[in-house]
Amino acid sequence: MTLNRPKARRPTIYDVARQAGVSPSLVSLVLQNPVRVSEKRREAVQAAISDLGYRPSRAATTLASSRTKSIGLVIDDYRNLWFVDLLRGMESALTEHGYQVMLADSRPGENRIKEAVDGLLAMHVDGLVIAAEPSPSMLGGVGVPTVVAGWRVGVPAGADLITNDDDGGGAMAADHLLGLGHRRIGHLTGSGGAAAHRREGFRARLQESGAEQRIVGDSGGTSEEDGYASACWLLDNHPDTTAIFAANDTMALGAFGAIKARGLAVPADISVIGYDNSTLAKSRYLDLTSVDNRSDLVGVDVANALLARIQEPAIGPQRRLIEPALVVRGTTARRVHQE
Repeated sequence: MTLNRPKARRPTIYDVARQAGVSPSLVSLVLQNPVRVSEKRREAVQAAISDLGYRPSRAATTLASSRTKSIGLVIDDYRNLWFVDLLRGMESALTEHGYQVMLADSRPGENRIKEAVDGLLAMHVDGLVIAAEPSPSMLGGVGVPTVVAGWRVGVPAGADLITNDDDGGGAMAADHLLGLGHRRIGHLTGSGGAAAHRREGFRARLQESGAEQRIVGDSGGTSEEDGYASACWLLDNHPDTTAIFAANDTMALGAFGAIKARGLAVPADISVIGYDNSTLAKSRYLDLTSVDNRSDLVGVDVANALLARIQEPAIGPQRRLIEPALVVRGTTARRVHQE
């Protein structure tokens, strides 16, 4: 025989208030805007929440505050893992304020990013982070506090821009390869804003050194397939290339395929350096030298800028650059043979 046992009652805001010795309205204030509550009372409420295992209703919080406590993040392609650290950095700063991140993938194309943004706005997000190329229709503004992460061809009106110094990162990659003795260096690039800045930093440094410039794909995409196609063209038309700088780690993965298909090895025959220091670069199998775009720090700054803009919508647009760092691994080596 099965006994129907009563389910344990889910704790309510009134239970939390009773245990903390405060009013239900003060518990609600702690959940919505904890900085307005004294430290002693805030700690008492948070201890009661932890002891009781209370989980606030997001729907109730939304009705009470007219905010959803959610942030929309639009990225350009799930297959490019550069955004993982960006998201981690954002969440580290947003979680303590009770916000959650809603992710949307736009892929290339004006209609796709518009659909992604419209979908997030339909969910009444409190703010928007754009980590993709905005469509022309978005440049006049999107109606909610907005921050753009990474260089883009256009930035919506009134939005903050927080990005890695991609010009400096491109120059950093060039300096590393030049320092290893390479003079015939290819660069796999793309049409986006970040790729353009990385390309210009790289191009300027090679021009200063007098090394030959072999830049491929400035009107194309930046996927693994694009990296493979550009590397194939580069190696077929310039078989004496000794090093390749890819605009991101995903393109570098495509370059590995093109190099292997021609019976060559990395780094014995060709050195390869990527950009973003993504999970791909960090894998022990690839062990890819990469320029770290500090996406985690960009994410933290993006979140803080967005929180400030939500509190004070009239704040003027901010522009902030974060310095990159070179992470040397096993895919770059000194050029042994004389040029």
